Amino acid sequence: MAAQLPTLVIVGRPNVGKSTLFNRFAGRRIAVVQDQPGVTRDRLYAEFDHKDRKFRVVDTGGILFGDDDPLVEQIRVQAEVALAEASVILFMVDADEGLNPADEDLAQRLRSIDVPVLVLANKVDNEIREPQAAEFYALGFGEVFPVSGLHGRGLSDLMDKVVDLLPKTTNEVGEGDDELRLAIIGRPNVGKSSMLNAFSGEERSIVSDIPGTTRDAIDSQVSWKGRKVRLIDTAGIRRRGKIQGSIEYYMVLRAARALERAECALLVIDGNEGLTDGDKRVAKASFELGKPLVIAVNKWDQVEPPDGNLGRTSPAKKDFVRSLKAEIPECAYAIVRFTSAKMSTGMDGAINAAFSAVEAGNTRIPTGQLNRLIQNATLDRPLSRKGRAFRVYYVTQPVSNPRPSSFSATTRS
Repeated sequence: MAAQLPTLVIVGRPNVGKSTLFNRFAGRRIAVVQDQPGVTRDRLYAEFDHKDRKFRVVDTGGILFGDDDPLVEQIRVQAEVALAEASVILFMVDADEGLNPADEDLAQRLRSIDVPVLVLANKVDNEIREPQAAEFYALGFGEVFPVSGLHGRGLSDLMDKVVDLLPKTTNEVGEGDDELRLAIIGRPNVGKSSMLNAFSGEERSIVSDIPGTTRDAIDSQVSWKGRKVRLIDTAGIRRRGKIQGSIEYYMVLRAARALERAECALLVIDGNEGLTDGDKRVAKASFELGKPLVIAVNKWDQVEPPDGNLGRTSPAKKDFVRSLKAEIPECAYAIVRFTSAKMSTGMDGAINAAFSAVEAGNTRIPTGQLNRLIQNATLDRPLSRKGRAFRVYYVTQPVSNPRPSSFSATTRS
């Protein structure tokens, strides 16, 4: 699994360029980058290789000490979790701004960790700026690497050093093709991050009552009953008219791209609020991409008293499912499960439903069997609504896991 890869954790105070470097390693824009502090909040993962060695790199939110803001505290906790799994720590500082008291506070914390720490003086875009990196030797970690995350300058020498620090091993396994890629989608603040944490059994994502807390599409690899699952937590998808500013624009764009690369979508609905127009819009986005869909009606413990068995059929659940199929008929194929992420109940049913949905989506019906099915259907109802004879001459399924337009038929009435 990916957990066996050497792990590089990028840490630093806010707005020193950690996410820019992370995107450089990943080879694509995974993390949202904006010239203001606090954009990255959760920890993000990606894989890359250097000189035939595969690595996992982790981006973290800006770490501050002595701040009582609960969100800042959760960002710090996320970074601490990442540090606990680090093979090498990349401590990033800003060469333009110089040594900062927040850098010294973080350096004090990193000295207590028994892992190699490499200081990266970022924003050294040319040789003229290299002397700006010298003052960071005062942090006491030895060699300082002048780099530019934006332009890639100095990263080859840095990675040569990283490879030298790591033990020689061949037991490195990266992202496999046999894992289920499951995108957790939905409106803001319906419990998507809580769902991710419940699946993984740890605090992978920051959970807050503030809508928009999750900003990036966060990949987490877990093992579920011996099967590999890549959970992709996404920012809440809102309609375009309600998107405020460039950060939220990129949040929604990341969520849409996460849905595109997933094999299955897990739509989280707030059972307490019931089905909303926003839920319908997100469900239809999954349908338009041809994705297998599972609907998780979350917070159901607030609708019916918890009895330890959210899989139990009840009149309230039957009514909710009936309403879903009536309101979004194009997604009537979706499997519906009732969950409580807060109580970690109903998770088995949701994951098992996702595997079943993907298996069903990959099913290919032979042409002969499909034509017999259609022939029997037309024999049962040979006339159209206008009373004319309705004939289907030929039907085929050209691909499995199809988009809505992938079924073709020749008809005449």
